[in-house]
Amino acid sequence: MDVRTVPGGRVEGVTRVPGDKSIAHRWLILAAGGMGRSVLVGLPRSLDVRSTASCLATVAPAARASLEAWARNGGQAAEGHGSTWNRGLDDGSSPALEVEGEGWTGIRPPDRDLDCGNSGTTMRLLTGVGAGAPFVTVLVGDASLSSRPMERVAEPLRLMGARIATTSGHAPVRVEGGGLHGIRYSIAIPSAQVKAAILLAGVVASGETIVAEAVSTRDHTERALAALGAPSRVVDGFVRVSAFQHDGFRATVPGDPSSAAFLVAAAALTGGGLTVRGLGLNPSRLGFLGVMKRMGIDTQFTVTSEELGEPVGRLGVAPCEAILPVRVEEAELPIVIDEVPVLALLAAHASGGTTFFGAGELRVKESDRLTRVADAIAGLGGTAVVEGDRLVVAGGGLEGGIARSGGDHRIAMAAVVGAMGARRPSRVEGIEDADVSFPGFVEILRSLGGPLEVEG
Repeated sequence: MDVRTVPGGRVEGVTRVPGDKSIAHRWLILAAGGMGRSVLVGLPRSLDVRSTASCLATVAPAARASLEAWARNGGQAAEGHGSTWNRGLDDGSSPALEVEGEGWTGIRPPDRDLDCGNSGTTMRLLTGVGAGAPFVTVLVGDASLSSRPMERVAEPLRLMGARIATTSGHAPVRVEGGGLHGIRYSIAIPSAQVKAAILLAGVVASGETIVAEAVSTRDHTERALAALGAPSRVVDGFVRVSAFQHDGFRATVPGDPSSAAFLVAAAALTGGGLTVRGLGLNPSRLGFLGVMKRMGIDTQFTVTSEELGEPVGRLGVAPCEAILPVRVEEAELPIVIDEVPVLALLAAHASGGTTFFGAGELRVKESDRLTRVADAIAGLGGTAVVEGDRLVVAGGGLEGGIARSGGDHRIAMAAVVGAMGARRPSRVEGIEDADVSFPGFVEILRSLGGPLEVEG
């Protein structure tokens, strides 16, 4: 499907976004590994999260019926399969899902390969879970996922005692788990997924597991473990965890700040004021707001509650008069890695050039995002070049044209946002890819006044 944008229109109002995808993966895994019933409210219906639910259904027999039904029915729980229907949302999230857990020892051998679809988070986190289970697990994915690096997660888990074989460093990944021991490990390339995999293995390992990060990454796993009572702590950049079995829990997944970034950018480009409610306000996820502030976008947030260690509240965006050029340094990249595409499309409308330094990790996301972002900007009538690991965006605005998602959800959404500020009508091809992380993206934008038309 394609989206056509036209000049004019203003994105403004009050809205919500789907539940946080990163949190949802982790809480689903913790629910399946918990002892007793967990209730998860507001899970996003994104394809990636459904992949995690489908894989867990294969190894968690007590939760199989509810997880299979939820994954199969587009992220909607099915009546009679551990579902409740007291919270229907219009923001791309689902009603409550009940998950019966039998503890980490209740994880059972799968009767087939675990198909992770396009989700790198699913594959890397479940590699950590599989490392702690005394049987063989094989994880597979689609062509895009099968091109992404997996040795970075296999290496520390081998040091803990798991037997892991990758396919020339990629998926399929074969994991023979059990008998783990704690390690002290320094992560060379910043990765919250690798950190989470080690910590999930650490809760079933003997001794203490210590993970060192030179650059802090999103901390959803350690927050959840601490909230559930695990012997987990973070001191001076070291995350420590020991063996622990938690009980079932109830929690509402906060709105995804990475999804909100697209709406904030759209409001800024069109001169609108916006409020996003029920949003996750974890500091490790808000780095993009600092970049946007330097771009001249004024935002304010207020924390109103907490869910399983995660701060939740509202984010307000004031009307923006002009986008300013910025430098995004290499040290910042790990905390804005998911928002670089939309920040780059914003930068295309700045009054001068913007450079993203040290962005090489974008080459091994769902696509080569460095190249895809530059191509999207060029397709919409702007100028951007890739110089080694740097992305240089010329600024000056976009004339309009045609951009293609290339199968990447974040490129699709960033291109739509950038096109909304173009000087003439534009088209973005492949908007259906947005369902990977933000189901209902176009509908929410249109409800806020976005000048969009869906074609095909």
